Amino acid sequence: MILPPVRDPRLVTIRRGGSLTDDDHRLLALWSAACAEHVLPLFEQGAPGDLRPRAAVEAIRAWTRGETGMMAARATGGHAMAAARDKHGAVRFAAYAAGQAACVAQVAEHDLGAAAYAIKAVRASVDDTASDEAGRAECRWQHAQLPAPVRSLVLADQARRNPLCWFVFDV
Repeated sequence: MILPPVRDPRLVTIRRGGSLTDDDHRLLALWSAACAEHVLPLFEQGAPGDLRPRAAVEAIRAWTRGETGMMAARATGGHAMAAARDKHGAVRFAAYAAGQAACVAQVAEHDLGAAAYAIKAVRASVDDTASDEAGRAECRWQHAQLPAPVRSLVLADQARRNPLCWFVFDV
């Protein structure tokens, strides 16, 4: 479970009583899509022909452009996570990353789910002796992709939710 028991109002949209603007919500979604897409080849190598995770990444990007609704994007996230169920290791975690990214349309806090599962996918894709460094490198790559307007928000949220996200944000 990557969602905290108490929601951070900075990650709740204004229309739902928080302070997150639509523009910042879209930036979080695009960052999540980038995190998931970065590891999508790990899924596609292990499950060639299963397009559900890629469809989830495409759906969240479409949502940011106003080309699809929140419910449709979220549904593709569920399908991507279903693609993970019978998989293991990097393949499974990469599919979960894509699913979490698509669910950002509904709940912005899923952004860290996409990032955390992407880190787990990278760590699972290498030898155990290289796992920690590979995870740190992926985390640094993700940080470099953060849009400036949401950078401090994401970094603060990572510090707050790191224990819920398997401590993958330790750089």
